[in-house]
Amino acid sequence: MKRIEAIIKPFKLGEVKDAINDIGVKGMTVTEVKGFGRQKGHVELYRGAEYDITFIPKVKIEVVIADDLVEKALATIEKSARTGKIGDGKIFISPLQEVIRIRTGEKGHAAI
Repeated sequence: MKRIEAIIKPFKLGEVKDAINDIGVKGMTVTEVKGFGRQKGHVELYRGAEYDITFIPKVKIEVVIADDLVEKALATIEKSARTGKIGDGKIFISPLQEVIRIRTGEKGHAAI
């Protein structure tokens, strides 16, 4: 089992959600986050005052999937989140030792 974390632009969330649901991923966790990478933030003008926006709003999606779905899920997320412009985001993959469904006590793949 793997955990996939994707940091994407907020307006791409619906498209990514629909795309990974279509390949059989049944659940996800979504968190609103802020950060910066090569984008480095920007300056905005509001009512005549300049504001330095260092941290850019993003969305973090987390999904836990079986090993056999990893490549398909990665390709799907990458394709549906891409705009071709700086700041499209990153995808991180981590191995999971165990998953337990609290309600039933199911473990491993059955808990996904």
